[in-house]
Amino acid sequence: METTGPDRLPTNEDGFLVTRCGRRIAVRGLRLAAADRPIRRVTLDVGSDKGGEPGVWAALTADEARGLAHLLLLQASLAERGTEPGGPSRQGAPSS
Repeated sequence: METTGPDRLPTNEDGFLVTRCGRRIAVRGLRLAAADRPIRRVTLDVGSDKGGEPGVWAALTADEARGLAHLLLLQASLAERGTEPGGPSRQGAPSS
């Protein structure tokens, strides 16, 4: 396992991390062999939590995966600064 800073969650070369609430989030590639052309996707698998509540799964195109990565990085940056887009911090308020 490797970490990138004192407050970072551990990640590994297998493409997953385990959140502090116990969910295992895996990011992998998926290739479906279609007759005329292969279909490639990036998969995101959010596993069950410590209490056994089920997780979710999604298959994203490359552009969708890049868009999600952009949104995650934006929100991570805002969380580190304690701000929200277009206004002051509203701690505990749901984002839209």
